[in-house]
Amino acid sequence: MIDLEAHLRARREAGNKLLVPYVTGGLGERWTDVVEAVVAAGADACEIGIPFSDPVMDGPTIQEASQRALDGGATPSGIISALGSLDVGVPLVAMTYYNIVFRTGHRRFARLLADNGFSGAIIPDVPLEELPEWSRAADDAGIATVLLAAPITPDERLVRICERSRGFVYGVSVMGVTGERESLAASASILGKRMKAVTDRPVLIGFGVSTPQHAVDLAADADGVVTASVLMRRLLDGGGPEDVGEIVAGMRTALDAA
Repeated sequence: MIDLEAHLRARREAGNKLLVPYVTGGLGERWTDVVEAVVAAGADACEIGIPFSDPVMDGPTIQEASQRALDGGATPSGIISALGSLDVGVPLVAMTYYNIVFRTGHRRFARLLADNGFSGAIIPDVPLEELPEWSRAADDAGIATVLLAAPITPDERLVRICERSRGFVYGVSVMGVTGERESLAASASILGKRMKAVTDRPVLIGFGVSTPQHAVDLAADADGVVTASVLMRRLLDGGGPEDVGEIVAGMRTALDAA
């Protein structure tokens, strides 16, 4: 297990903008090759989606990717276990919904992640007020619980989210669900600045990061970006690990040159 926050801080302190791609676990027979491809292309960490049948945060692309994975027989334990044999050299962060955590059991789920090399978890439908039971189990297992902040998050609550988040703080660029976008809302840059003003923890912005220019623009007011739907759309349209790696490489090159 790699310490998520220490790893990202070290990359940031070395002068790098952070890039975290998302991969839907179980999407196709070569999905673990996709994980290896995005890491080889320059990812600083990798977010692994554990599909759930009723996602509340995911837009059409991630929903389609998740449903296709579920239709193919993907299970939470199968996805997590499949990554236990990989040594990609960057932190892995699970993204899933509380129903899966609850049904598995807080401590059992946290231990399953830790035993298979995961460093963190994002559970977007658990609000700050209902976090303690999961966060205690996660902390005990060494799993960083990454919290999300939105453009309309009040200042006082933003401070509490940044204080309680572990690994990094995930800024949601728009109110709504994930998905590819042609342009980014001005609220994304404003949120990045607000978060950076109240925490030294790494700040990443996601939702709609679809092009290298998007990555550069958002990273200007944050420490980096998370990109998801554009990658999964490429896979859904028939692309392979190499194609997804090429998209990530383009973002990496742009961030390094900015």
